[in-house]
Amino acid sequence: MAVWSYPPTRKQVVATVLLFAAGASLFGYGAYLSLANVEPQRARAKARSEFVRERLRKVIGD
Repeated sequence: MAVWSYPPTRKQVVATVLLFAAGASLFGYGAYLSLANVEPQRARAKARSEFVRERLRKVIGD
């Protein structure tokens, strides 16, 4: 733990708490958006994979 020469003022503590809360909320919102968009990304990847497989089957002739 850090040792300070003087304790932080009330204003500094409030600013620290507010900035921490803002950062945590942005992090949480980013995680939410990331998880909310997982299924469409999986669907696109699966469709692309199927397209490549079909294309290779046509080219190879199987």
